Amino acid sequence: MSLSIFDLFKIGIGPSSSHTVGPMVAAQRFIEQLDGRGVLAQTRRLRVQLYGSLAMTGKGHATDTAVMLGLSGERPHLVDPDAVEGIVEGIRERRSILLPEGGEIAFDPEQDLRFNYGVSLPAHPNGMRFEALDEAGIQLAELVCYSVGGGFVVTADEVENPQADQGAPEPWPFNNADELMSLAEREGLSIAELMLENEESRTPPDEVRPRLLQIWQVMDESIRRGCHHSGELPGGLHVRRRAHELYRELMDKPHSAINDHLAVLDWVDLYALAVNEENAAGGRVVTAPTNGAAGVIPAVLAYYDRFVPGSSDEGVINFLATAAAIGMLYKRNASISAAEVGCQGEIGVACSMAAGALCAVLGGTVRQIENAAEIGMEHNLGLTCDPIGGLVQVPCIERNTMGAVKAINAARLALRGDGKHFVSLDSVIETMRQTGADMQDKYKETSTGGLAVNVVAC
Repeated sequence: MSLSIFDLFKIGIGPSSSHTVGPMVAAQRFIEQLDGRGVLAQTRRLRVQLYGSLAMTGKGHATDTAVMLGLSGERPHLVDPDAVEGIVEGIRERRSILLPEGGEIAFDPEQDLRFNYGVSLPAHPNGMRFEALDEAGIQLAELVCYSVGGGFVVTADEVENPQADQGAPEPWPFNNADELMSLAEREGLSIAELMLENEESRTPPDEVRPRLLQIWQVMDESIRRGCHHSGELPGGLHVRRRAHELYRELMDKPHSAINDHLAVLDWVDLYALAVNEENAAGGRVVTAPTNGAAGVIPAVLAYYDRFVPGSSDEGVINFLATAAAIGMLYKRNASISAAEVGCQGEIGVACSMAAGALCAVLGGTVRQIENAAEIGMEHNLGLTCDPIGGLVQVPCIERNTMGAVKAINAARLALRGDGKHFVSLDSVIETMRQTGADMQDKYKETSTGGLAVNVVAC
């Protein structure tokens, strides 16, 4: 399975991995291709068209902003969230893109960035078309690509002509959960150890653990920022940020935990709320595996870090490595795109990843880890994506708290068993894929069904 741990955990900005991070990557890639083909100097105008879910909910997900940032050469893991507004305002005022290496190309967002509502490209609901035109308006180059979830981008050519992996072979390849468990048990390795050895075949070994700890640091910082920011979230729904008040309440009444044995869940809720409020505000988060579900894994990992005796940096590394292994199974055999399979592919997958990872660092066996991951998804099957106003706010933010708490419960249930269970993780992944294929498009990140049409946005 040719995926890196760092493919599943990417540092970026909110509010969406598929609608913000992916389009930014695609736009920046288009500019690089123009330069590489030697036609950037002849380009006088840029045009972009968005299709499917990118069109239907692109405004609420800041897809237009992401495209402009990408065309300007910005990258998701490097862009300063505080500079975004100024960059976009400058483009709208000038009606042009300033290139990173100098130069300027005409681009009027009102004319050159089109949302094709109700129209989809064939390979995936999140389609984009980029065009470069010369002085006479003749097309110099075109790029059609798809944002397939979690910040992953594939071109139309890559969809039609997939290429075999050219990298170094992994020492422990696996394609499904059964193969993963068999490998680990046969070799006497934990899932985390197996994953780390695979990662070291593509990433310098001395960089792997520091990079994983950096991922946790960014997650933890997003929790801390979310706890200290107040006010309303952008977008017009007037959704009030709640993490700040909950944080103050919990800090002011630490004695409440003595009388309330479930008070720890309030902290887990806080961690998830804080991350996803930061995401909704366009702050820096980690796709885990997506932005819409970015609060689940940090919340469960923060629970491990703060509430589990004996937690350590090595435990954090093992947590993330185990979670990535589970996420890879969904990425390969189903989807992590809400536009393709609904929110079961985002919150459901994040819950499954977090459940298996927590089970691992709490001492679970390989079979118990697989059981925890299966429970995490089995009870998210059919979860729809119906964001009100096309914004990653309602029900998305609270849904992350539910995913985190459910993951902790799934891990605890699995640890109370012996790893033997009725439904396998492979079976539940295939069921999720089939359920997503059967789900009506109005429940897959189009804001044309569910809560999005039954709640009046004032």
